[in-house]
Amino acid sequence: MSEIEKFQLTSMDITAEQKEKLKQLFPEVFTEGDKIDWDKLRLTLGESVDVGKERFGMNWPGKADCFKIIQQPSLATLIPARDESVNFDTTENLFIEGDNLEVLKLLQKSYLGKIKMIYIDPPYNTGNDFIYPDNYSETLETYLAYTGQVDSEGRKFNTNTDTEGRFHSKWMNMMYPRLFLAKNLLKEDGIIFISIGQIELTNLVLLSNEIFGEENKIGYLVRVMKSGGNKGKFFSPNTEYILIYARNINVAREFKDEMGKDLIDKVYTQIEQNGSRKGELYRTMGLYQSSLDPLRGCNNQRYFIEAPDGVLLIPTGSIFPEEKKEGAKIAPVSENDKVWRWTYETYLKEKAKGNIEFKKSKNAVLQDENGKAANWNIYTKIWLNNRMEEGRIPVDIIDKYENRHSAKELQELGVKFDFAKPSKLIAFLIRIMGCKEDNLVLDFFAGSGSTAQAVLDLNNEDNERRKFICVQLPEPTDENSEANKSGFITIADIGKERIRRVIKKIEEEQKQNANMFTEDKPQLDLGFKVFKLAPSNFSTWNANVDKTAEAIGKQLELHVDHISESADQEAILYELLLKSGFELTTKIEKLEIESKTVFSIGEGELLICLERELTNELIKAMAERKPARVICLDEGFQNNDQLKTNAALIMKSKGVVKFQTV
Repeated sequence: MSEIEKFQLTSMDITAEQKEKLKQLFPEVFTEGDKIDWDKLRLTLGESVDVGKERFGMNWPGKADCFKIIQQPSLATLIPARDESVNFDTTENLFIEGDNLEVLKLLQKSYLGKIKMIYIDPPYNTGNDFIYPDNYSETLETYLAYTGQVDSEGRKFNTNTDTEGRFHSKWMNMMYPRLFLAKNLLKEDGIIFISIGQIELTNLVLLSNEIFGEENKIGYLVRVMKSGGNKGKFFSPNTEYILIYARNINVAREFKDEMGKDLIDKVYTQIEQNGSRKGELYRTMGLYQSSLDPLRGCNNQRYFIEAPDGVLLIPTGSIFPEEKKEGAKIAPVSENDKVWRWTYETYLKEKAKGNIEFKKSKNAVLQDENGKAANWNIYTKIWLNNRMEEGRIPVDIIDKYENRHSAKELQELGVKFDFAKPSKLIAFLIRIMGCKEDNLVLDFFAGSGSTAQAVLDLNNEDNERRKFICVQLPEPTDENSEANKSGFITIADIGKERIRRVIKKIEEEQKQNANMFTEDKPQLDLGFKVFKLAPSNFSTWNANVDKTAEAIGKQLELHVDHISESADQEAILYELLLKSGFELTTKIEKLEIESKTVFSIGEGELLICLERELTNELIKAMAERKPARVICLDEGFQNNDQLKTNAALIMKSKGVVKFQTV
């Protein structure tokens, strides 16, 4: 290590990573210069590659550019925003404000293969729900222009209307690179859930088949958005879809609708006192349900039931049986006649099993054989053990979490926003896939933060330590919207404030129950770090600049003093962490060595010194700690080549594997 290695400031090289995977499988197809011999690869595969003109596949205008976008490394960074965070130094939750394409590139090194679950609710391409640059490419400059941080130089942004010639192509060009990069982040047993409407459902299936592999498709859920409605031309749209793909379906856990302990405690509160099921937990449900409509196939469900005191009970409605006794059936004749949930035959079977319970009540909803209000209600027992057995495999239709539920929960938090997914829907998905312990959940179309709330609420309920990463573009809210009038200038602002209010709500619940935390229930992670997408704190050589004397001269000037004047030490530190492959929530210890500040990362695995004036004593002291890696500022050597050479030799002599400057 006679020369110090320069620190790479770009995001992970996707092309190099993919070639490395191929080399592990087929090392024999690589030639001198690390080139791929395509003919040898075909032979290795038994000439099974289709070389004909007609091939099954999917193509569209701009697909080739998608791969160029994927392969182009990001020169951006993520700047910490302490003032917008909650418990910044201790939390392991993240909210990242920025273009998700750039952010996904930046997360590749640090979070490769670490995400257990991804849930996204991307634009459905309804004609005005996502913005696309007119040059069909997306870079950091595009994002900065969109957010007004740089001069747009004529760059335009438009909504994708269905009158566009590339209506579907634009949407696919937006989605393809993001899904490709997202796949890299999934664990081997990780799963992605993608909400989508009818417009792009077919295209999303084909895109996902290509990226994740059709063999890894788990299927899709049909979700009821709302009940009823009278909009639409042929049908009233009440459903949407959730596509589900595994990273590797062979190791993915089977879905199970396991009930949380909180739900058991709240719902299954009754204990059987007699019989063969003595000691089992159960809940009750009325045998009579007012919502049942007798005119829709329930005509054999209106009959008398004898109460313990001999009174004959029947739901409200007309009474004219030939004889008044238990089991005597009365066919409903109008919509005002109500019915039981079960037929009489089913009732007798369940009664024999001990699954019927009579209760005296002043608020009874039944009548006697004379049409007078009866002081009895009849209930059926639903056993916890049965429920857990029957609920092991969830059905593929979700009708519990409609849009009105999301409106209600936002209203309870005092947040005005109209287009959120219910957090309980996402919590349901988290639960059925078995995302527990300290698993990471990623949502890179975070919107108002429904995923973050789902994680926080679930952790509060079942005592797990799941963590979230939310990414949201600071898309401006409509000036006439209630959200904008309430002070939320961007959707990212809504998401951050929602998370703060959820945290505050949970904290208030904790105060009301001082005994909430025991050895069995550790302290919850009630916080989140906010980071914002920004240009790198360092000036890097841009190979894409115009090959003119003026442009190249400007690049050279930037390298004279390549650290941004506005960059503070913490911002530089987190950029180096991220691009060194450490998570943004990695523990950082601030040390004082030889009167200089040194940051210890990963319990001393990496030392970072951002001092502008290095000394031989400081170099020796850092090396004595025997870290695996050391990073210093290049300008810290003050153009002292001898000090730099000595530093490299000292680090090598102490076993430092990698010593880099930036």
